[in-house]
Amino acid sequence: MTSPSGTQLFPGSPGSSASPASSSARASSASPAGAGAGRRCDVVVVGTGAAGLSTVLGLLALGLEVAVVTRAGLTDSSTDWAQGGLAAVWAAGDSTGAHRSDTLAAGAGLCGRQAVAELVDGAPGAVRRLIDLGARFDTDSLGRIDLHLEGGHHARRILHAGGDQSGHEVERTLSSALDSALAASGAGERLQMLSGTRLIDVLTDSQGRACGVSVLEADGGTARIGARAVVLATGGIGQLWPTTTNPPVATGDGLAAALRAGAVCRDAEFMQFHPTILVVPPARRIPGDRGVLISEAVRGEGAFLVDGSGRRVMTGVHPLADLAPRDVVSAAEQMRMIATGEDHLFLDATSFGSQRWERSFPSILQMCRERGIDPVVEPIPVRPGAHYHCGGVAATMTGLTGVPGLRAVGEVACTGVQGANRLASNSLTEALVMGERTAADLAGWLSSAPAAGPAVERAAARLVDHREIDPIRAVMERDVSVMRDADGLRRALGRLDATAGADRLDDLVLTATNLALVGRLVAGAATMRTESRGCHRRLDIPERSDAWRLHIDTRMDSCGGLVLTRTEPGTDRHGGRDQEAA
Repeated sequence: MTSPSGTQLFPGSPGSSASPASSSARASSASPAGAGAGRRCDVVVVGTGAAGLSTVLGLLALGLEVAVVTRAGLTDSSTDWAQGGLAAVWAAGDSTGAHRSDTLAAGAGLCGRQAVAELVDGAPGAVRRLIDLGARFDTDSLGRIDLHLEGGHHARRILHAGGDQSGHEVERTLSSALDSALAASGAGERLQMLSGTRLIDVLTDSQGRACGVSVLEADGGTARIGARAVVLATGGIGQLWPTTTNPPVATGDGLAAALRAGAVCRDAEFMQFHPTILVVPPARRIPGDRGVLISEAVRGEGAFLVDGSGRRVMTGVHPLADLAPRDVVSAAEQMRMIATGEDHLFLDATSFGSQRWERSFPSILQMCRERGIDPVVEPIPVRPGAHYHCGGVAATMTGLTGVPGLRAVGEVACTGVQGANRLASNSLTEALVMGERTAADLAGWLSSAPAAGPAVERAAARLVDHREIDPIRAVMERDVSVMRDADGLRRALGRLDATAGADRLDDLVLTATNLALVGRLVAGAATMRTESRGCHRRLDIPERSDAWRLHIDTRMDSCGGLVLTRTEPGTDRHGGRDQEAA
C-alpha cells in the first residue's frame, strides 16, 4: 500500500473550484455546472480511447455513476489514429497457443504468461462483442473477415477496418455505443462527460487510497472531482520525442500522476519505436504536423526496407526479414543509418500498384501524397519514431495497481502482456479485454470496499517552465532513442534534472512538468538496465544478459526523487508472485 506522503501539482484546498465545469460533449444533464465540492461520482475514468470507453460502457451497464475526463474531444486519442488492426485468433488454422507463442517471443523474456493467456483467450470474444456493437471489419470476396499478417506473427490473425483505419472504426463503434447507452433510460443521469478537461493529479486520502482527481479546465481554472475509484486510461508518452506516431495528448499525464500518487511504474525503459514513420520532404514540412505512420501491414503485404543505395536492410538480420519484430527492425535501421551516415531509409512498396494502395491503404496513400510522396511510383522515405510504451503503471489485467482504488488500463498500464517489446496489433485488443474486465472487477470491488476519506495534501511538486518542452524532446531524441549508451543516458539525466522551474501551473507548464518527470523515469530505467533486450538497445552493451531477466520498478519518494529497484519476474506490484514471466 502506498504512503499518503508524496507530491502533487495542485495542493489547493479539497473541494475548491476555480471555475465552472468545462462544456460537455453530451447532453447537458450529464454535466452539472460547477466542479467543486458537489461534483462526485462512483468512478472517474480519465481518457476516451479503446480502454477508457470500454471501461465506461461496462461501468454504466452495471449501474455505476461515472465521470469521464478527456483532455480534448471524445475521439481525440491514440486509438483513433491506429492503423494496424486487432490481433485475435480467428481462422481455423490458427490457435491460441500460436498467438501466445508469438507474443512471448516478441516480449523477449519479460512477458507475464498469465497476462498473455488472458489476452489471447479473451481476444476473440472481445472482438465479437465489438462487432455486435456495430464494428465493420474488412471482408474478402466471400464475405469472410479478411485477415492480415504483421511483424512477429506466424499466422494471419489481424483484423482490419477500412484498410488502414482500424483504430478509427474501434473509436467510432465505442463512441456510438456510448451514445446509445446515454439514450437508454437513466444512463444519462449517471454520466458526467467532461471534455476539454485535463488530469492534473490523482487525489489520495490519509490511508493512501485514491479518492478522486484534480483537473485543469479549458479556461485555465482548476477543480476537483471526488470518486470512490479512479481509472487511468490516458495512453502513452510518445510526445517525449519530436518524431512520434502519437497524438498531441500523449504527454504521459496518467503515468506522471500515478507516480505522484504512490503507484509503481514498471519497465519504463521499453519504448517501442515504430520502424516506418514518414520523413516529410523539407519543402513540405509543416510545423506541428502529425507524424505519419506507415503501418506494419504495408510490410505484411510485401513492402521492404532499403537504404539510399537500394540495398535491402533486413536481409540476413532476422529469419522473418522485414516482418521481424519491431525492435529488431528499428535497431537494424538505426545501425544502417549510423553506418551510411543517412538520416533516413526507404520503404519500397512500388510493386503494389495504384489499385492495391487505394483499396488496402487509402489513408496512408492520401497522407503521403499530401506531403509530397507518391508511394505508388516511389519508395517512401522513413525512419523509426516513438510509437508505443511497453512499460507503464504496474497493473493486472483488471487494472489493479498498488494504490487501492486506482486502476490503470490500456497503454498507460504495464500488465505483462507486452514484455520488453509489443507484438504488433496486440494493443487495441488488450485495451478491449482490459476495459471489459476492469469494469466488472471494479464494480464488484466497490460493492464491499470501505469508503475513502477526504483528500489529504501532499508536498507540492516542482513545476517546469514551458520553454523546456523542446529541449526535453531534443535530449530524448539524441540520447534516449532507438540506440542508447551510458554516456548519452547520463547526459540526458543531467539535462532533465536541470530544467528551469515555473511558478504557476497552466497547460504548457503541466506538459513540461510531466514530460520532464517521465523523461527522467525512462532514462533512469534505461541507465540501470545494462543489457540490450526487446526495444531497449544499448550500443555499449549489445548483448542480452540472463542476469537481467528482471523488471525495473520505480517509485517516487516524498521529495519527488525516483527510487528504482530490480524485481524478479512474476512479482506483482504488491510484492507477491502471481504469474511466471516468460
